[in-house]
Amino acid sequence: MSFLDFIGKLSTTLSFSITFGTVILYGALGEVLTEKGGNLNLGVPGIMYIGAIASLAGALKFEAAFASPNAILCVLVALLCGFAASALAGLLYAFLTISLRTNQNVTGLTLTIFGTGIGNYIGGSLGSVGTVCATNTSAAMKAYIRPLVQWLDGLTDKLNIGSLLFRHGFMVYFGILLAIALWYFLTKTRTGLSLRAVGENAATADAAGLNVNKFKYLSTCIGAGISGLGGTFYVMEYIDGLWETSSTIEALGWLAVALVIFATWKPLRCIWGAYLFGILSWLYFLIPGLFNGSDKIFQMLPYLFTLIVLITVSLRRRKEDQPPAGLGIPYFREER
Repeated sequence: MSFLDFIGKLSTTLSFSITFGTVILYGALGEVLTEKGGNLNLGVPGIMYIGAIASLAGALKFEAAFASPNAILCVLVALLCGFAASALAGLLYAFLTISLRTNQNVTGLTLTIFGTGIGNYIGGSLGSVGTVCATNTSAAMKAYIRPLVQWLDGLTDKLNIGSLLFRHGFMVYFGILLAIALWYFLTKTRTGLSLRAVGENAATADAAGLNVNKFKYLSTCIGAGISGLGGTFYVMEYIDGLWETSSTIEALGWLAVALVIFATWKPLRCIWGAYLFGILSWLYFLIPGLFNGSDKIFQMLPYLFTLIVLITVSLRRRKEDQPPAGLGIPYFREER
């Protein structure tokens, strides 16, 4: 393999990594928002499953209702269905853990099982796996500025810079903007700082006049909706509007949870962390002559890196890298 061929293969791998990383970026950003309010939601994989099947079902129904459906409306329907269904799953989790004060770990894991099951059930009812496809919606979500990509690829020969940076659907760039917006919200706005106060010490926030349950409910529901968009992106762009039952979404959901820890609960770190996880997961593509199944070893690397970060953070004990002090602790006002 020549040097230019290797560079071209590297560019292709990085492009795959960006798409892969975007799925877990949405999942992680939603979980960051949830955990900043003090709730530990381990139901992210199930929520992403629900977001995926809801957006696919909504898109299929909308496309079937019109002979030539509008591309923008197709995208809006898919996004709205994915976000709304995931937010409802978050509402269920919030009711159980905030109002009924059930164990957050158990409730989250149960939600993962529930989301996976209901996703596969609805997916099976839509038709045979691999045959159901929201063609128009997927094409609209994957649309990019073709002349710009072709021009940049022509300038850079086998480097394919245009394809690497700009041959992606709008949700890739929206995910980056969302991370920046979430960082600004949590660090620069009064509402965001109040949410963080609730996550650090709910009793103190309550004594200061903040509506603790309101903040917890909203952060959990909106966070779940954002995580669900990761499922929408997966089904519409990553697998081209098809439905499959290989539990890949669930695996990516757990990667999203790992990314939250890796990024030490910081939205901006989630951006490069997500793409790093993507690169690590696709690294085997660059190494010729690997034995069968070696890709599974590389897919373990993100978890290994997360473990290293977790150990490092625990040893250094820097306050800014620690999770919210009240994370996972239920709040009961009468016990204040």
